[in-house]
Amino acid sequence: MKAQTRRDLLGLAFISPWMVGFLAFTAWPFLRSIQLSFTRYDILRPPKWVGLANYQSLLADDETFRHATWLTLKFAAVSVPLAIVAGVGLALLLNANVKGIAVYRTIFFLPSIVPTVATTAIFVWILNPQIGLVNSLLGSLGIQGPAWLTDPNWALWSLMMMGLWGVGNSIVIYLAGLKDIPTYLYEASIVDGASSVQRLFKVTLPMLTPVIFFNLVMGVIGALQYFTQAYIMTSGGPGDSTRFYALYLFDRAWRYSDMGYASAMAWLLFLAVALLTFGLFKTQKRWVHYAS
Repeated sequence: MKAQTRRDLLGLAFISPWMVGFLAFTAWPFLRSIQLSFTRYDILRPPKWVGLANYQSLLADDETFRHATWLTLKFAAVSVPLAIVAGVGLALLLNANVKGIAVYRTIFFLPSIVPTVATTAIFVWILNPQIGLVNSLLGSLGIQGPAWLTDPNWALWSLMMMGLWGVGNSIVIYLAGLKDIPTYLYEASIVDGASSVQRLFKVTLPMLTPVIFFNLVMGVIGALQYFTQAYIMTSGGPGDSTRFYALYLFDRAWRYSDMGYASAMAWLLFLAVALLTFGLFKTQKRWVHYAS
């Protein structure tokens, strides 16, 4: 046996546990869900082929599906730009060369490494209308705070605001992008007499657009699959005001044991994510600027 062949076999042997796990727990369920999306399957009985009935029911008859889709798109349209603006703004502040800046960067990054469930539990208390920190602070100013998570008019916005808590993860990426901007661009702009505001909009932000684009794509994908916080804090309520697409998918699969219907929903979500991501990539030529 040739030495190269032995090395190849040794490499395959080392990665075989991962390959087996990937095939068994990712690739096979992924392919199996395609078949299940064309069936009626409740786990207890064998799948029954129904063709496109699940997709037809979703698109034509399911009002909850339409509500969850619209709610998820609304959430993505507001929360993703809000997170980008907050992330870029804080990154610009944390990019300043002042004493103790490393401490400030650490403070802003720490919330992003706290487990989601722990963060959600904290915010359940913070947004409590009776004993929560937010309403206590508002009360000290003479302002009557809303019910937040138990008010249909405020529940969605509460989740959007809570999403800013974990913006520290993107701040680190923005900081890396800011450090990567060539200094000669700033030097040339100063020589040309550009003010600090002009340097921000003519140099910093254009050169930061590749990083902004990356966070935009990842933010859209994450927002369309938003689940954990809504599941723990509101369970879709009050009055379906936070019943996001992924939460409704979860309910169809595990509360109603309708795996075929849920598989069809999952594939529609996959197609929506793929199309939106493709559309974002098609737009990058118009506004994303690379140093090269």
